[in-house]
Amino acid sequence: MKPYRFVIAAAACSLFAACSNVSSLDPSALVQSGQLATQAAMLSDTDVRALSDKSCAQLDKENTLAPANSKYQKRLNKIAAQLGDNINGTPVNYKVYMTKDVNAWAMANGCVRVYSGLMDMMNDNEVRGVVGHEMGHVALGHTKKAMQVAYATSAVRSVASSAGGIAGALSGSQLGEFSEKLINAQFSQSQESAADDYSFDLQKKKNLDPSGLVTAFNKLAQMDGGQSSMLSSHPASPARAQHIQQRIVSNQ
Repeated sequence: MKPYRFVIAAAACSLFAACSNVSSLDPSALVQSGQLATQAAMLSDTDVRALSDKSCAQLDKENTLAPANSKYQKRLNKIAAQLGDNINGTPVNYKVYMTKDVNAWAMANGCVRVYSGLMDMMNDNEVRGVVGHEMGHVALGHTKKAMQVAYATSAVRSVASSAGGIAGALSGSQLGEFSEKLINAQFSQSQESAADDYSFDLQKKKNLDPSGLVTAFNKLAQMDGGQSSMLSSHPASPARAQHIQQRIVSNQ
């Protein structure tokens, strides 16, 4: 959802024929010329997984993780048990970041992170709806596409390839920049709607109440747009809540 921010990535210029000259080029010009689009399409599933692993580890290092015995992690563990331990066969790792920010995101490697600010604002059904939505972005391939975009427009201009591959080539600062782009990525409205439906379908499949998606959207719609990047990128929250409510009614 975006009431949630999500996933992008950045990577290496090794695939460019003239890597040494890439850093001096205007990225917008490269995009227009089609060069970056070509490189983005070449980002493999292995690259996506490696970049996700590195980014998630970097963000875990930069943030305060809720202790295993905290009320936040215990709540998330309960929600995780309801949603399942994998996304299309990829194991899921659920953790909480202790911050007042209202956010949640997931990466292609099964890394799912929920912010304590969101958990303070929402009940378990609502958090479950949000997390299911984030898992949908992974299951439907949205996170990979977002990563390819970042690959084509970020550190790609200055990173050289190495024996460690794309992920191994990124320096600490480049990885930090890349990771921030990753969790601030924005998806298209159609992708958001598809992830909403994924969360709804997942919960119905597991005999769970999907109405938390509706109330979660309503809560986000009531927030001050200046206080939440989630909301500012999702002006259609009421319409999305209405869509899920219609699906609930039609499935009764």
